[in-house]
Amino acid sequence: MSRTRSLMAQLRHARGENAPLVPTMPLPRVEAPPARVYVPARETTSTTAAAAAKHTTALLGIGHVGTRYATDVVLQFQAELAVAHSAVAAELPDEWAAQHGFLPLQSQATSHREFLLRPDLGRRLHPDSLARLRKDAQRGPQNGANERTLGAGPDVQLILADGLSAIACMGSGEQLFAATKAACAARGLSVGTPVCAKFARVWLQDEIGAEVGAKVAIILLGERPGLGTGDGLSAYAVYGPKIGNTDGERNMMSNLHARGIAPEEAAPRLAALAAAMIAQGVSGVKLDLTGIGAGGREYRAPQVRERLVVRDA
Repeated sequence: MSRTRSLMAQLRHARGENAPLVPTMPLPRVEAPPARVYVPARETTSTTAAAAAKHTTALLGIGHVGTRYATDVVLQFQAELAVAHSAVAAELPDEWAAQHGFLPLQSQATSHREFLLRPDLGRRLHPDSLARLRKDAQRGPQNGANERTLGAGPDVQLILADGLSAIACMGSGEQLFAATKAACAARGLSVGTPVCAKFARVWLQDEIGAEVGAKVAIILLGERPGLGTGDGLSAYAVYGPKIGNTDGERNMMSNLHARGIAPEEAAPRLAALAAAMIAQGVSGVKLDLTGIGAGGREYRAPQVRERLVVRDA
């Protein structure tokens, strides 16, 4: 006899009831569960959500089954979450920057894992990169009449960086960098040597911009991925870059990718922002954004959310 049965027998004996406990009334009959349950698909009844969904990649009017999402929606969530995880896990190859015409720099983080766990290390340059940047600043760029002259800091120092999405950096990052450089040149702003920083956080722009003596530093880096968006960039601009600047002294633009603000649309806005900073001598919350012209602000064409999971008919 098991220990449990022995204890139960002792309990019944102590209560004077040696017979097993039996119900005093008959139990109701329980029907066997059906072999299959059919739940009809719930149609979206909100015309507002259906109309709005044509102009955004956000999930609107997805419906539900009881108190839960439909299976199809859950599968989409899981697939898009995998895209975000893949973007965060991606690492910028060491040779990528030099192969694409950038001066390669790296923060004090020595590995991708350390970069994710130690944001503070991503905000300062590695000593080797700092020496490389200083050497380049002393030499001065030699590849364009609109570039700064030897010994003079540029109006704008552009920085391409991996951030939390090396995929975005290697994807639309190069296109956004080139478009922003051209937009700055069109406004008569000199641009510093193209640099690309690995394991970089936003504040790394302060040290880089200060070292080259730039009036404005703009860092274009992979932003924290969202559902299904692992290729988005963010741009942070600061006037008078120096170590110790706060986030209140920066201006930023996010969701820079093909399905958000396209590079060709973001570039003139960033150039206009840099020009306004130089004209006013400030950035961040003190910057007056009134009247900053950067092209039209019309509604974009309807967007279609890419389905990562397709259910067979």
